[in-house]
Amino acid sequence: MPDHPPVPPLRGLRWSAATAAFQVEGARTAGGRGRSIWDDFVETPGAVRDGSTAEPGPDSYHRYREDVDLLARLGVDRYRFSISWVRVQPTGSGEANPDGIGYYDRVVDELLAAGVTPFPTLYHWDLPSIIEERGGWLDRDTAYRFADYSALVADALGDRVTHWYTINEPVSTSLQGYAIGELAPARQLLFASLPTVHHQLLGHGLATRVLRGRGAQTIGIVNNHTDVRAASPSADDQTAAHVYDVLHNRIFAEPVLLGSYPDIEALGMPPMPVEPGDLEIISTPTDVYGLNFYNPTTIGAAPSDSPVPFVLVLTPDAAHTGFGVEWPIVPSALTDLLVDFHERYGESLPPIIVAENGASFPEPDAVDGAIQDDDRIAYLRGHIAAVGEARDRGVRIDEYTVWSLLDNFEWAEGFTQRFGLVHVDHETGRRTPKASFDWYRTLIEEARS
Repeated sequence: MPDHPPVPPLRGLRWSAATAAFQVEGARTAGGRGRSIWDDFVETPGAVRDGSTAEPGPDSYHRYREDVDLLARLGVDRYRFSISWVRVQPTGSGEANPDGIGYYDRVVDELLAAGVTPFPTLYHWDLPSIIEERGGWLDRDTAYRFADYSALVADALGDRVTHWYTINEPVSTSLQGYAIGELAPARQLLFASLPTVHHQLLGHGLATRVLRGRGAQTIGIVNNHTDVRAASPSADDQTAAHVYDVLHNRIFAEPVLLGSYPDIEALGMPPMPVEPGDLEIISTPTDVYGLNFYNPTTIGAAPSDSPVPFVLVLTPDAAHTGFGVEWPIVPSALTDLLVDFHERYGESLPPIIVAENGASFPEPDAVDGAIQDDDRIAYLRGHIAAVGEARDRGVRIDEYTVWSLLDNFEWAEGFTQRFGLVHVDHETGRRTPKASFDWYRTLIEEARS
């Protein structure tokens, strides 16, 4: 991996680390937890690369105090974690489960006692299975079920939690979950999956209004965005890249920021199932815009017999993470993306939070001491410097979040990918901070000095 320049001073930037419930909690049946689409997915033969089921993993359900201690040692301002819908509302309807709420009560209190601000995400992909059986995010009613669940959580925690993310990465749910089936719920609907985009965004807007009505100070959605690059200057490749940019970026950002969808029908996609008043709800003002970034995407024109008009191709002259060539390392792409959002959306764009950024590299399952993860340090250094460059160019970015605090269950990759600042032995749960943990802690200290 090429060397990167030192990170410039980043005065006023808040620092965070993140996890997600299904990936770290374990304890699938504890405390009356219900069944989610990810429980269904991991039990499908061949769906998860290593055949694992997220158990026990980090077991943060029982070991959350260790995690909070790590956060305090790290010196972060905030902790981005997610709340499991099926712990709070096991069947996706009805009253809150006291045991599930009790767990998050304890997490929140522990964080506050440690001086770390809780910043929970209400939905990080763990849809109740019973809701999926009724249509999942293809069904408009799911947006209203999500709003009801959001009210339960806010009523229970809103006296101490005032910063909230609504939905994480609807693009991944829609495109990987419903369009091509790589993630739960493993449907393969291609463009027929697009109603899931609208219904997730509608759920976000409804939840934003619920949270605002209960005194929330900071609310935002979290979208995964990528800097889309055409494989060549040819008209076909440029058109393919434009279609992909609309599909991956703009149909998720513009309804929230501008109150309208790009013209997807002109690109051969079916219309969104918009009903009167929907876009006003979706574009309910938020306080921040959560932007996840991992890598740029290079796009070429697809063969004439392809069901979609684009193909992902190798990004030239780029190293890559442990995920392989599909995850190229190009820190400048983050600057380009942030500046593009700033210039494209202007006053409609609230302050940005980089809500996830990190990298997986091959590491052993068990360790005797700290891992010298220089590749991860170089990745983080380059991307944090890219955030600083974007700020210098006028982009308001208020917070940076490392994915992830812990090595965790990496969805369809199981336990084969390790993103953590902290190594986790998934057999024993033992936590061992890596060299990147100390590097990030020092960076935070220096940024505050």
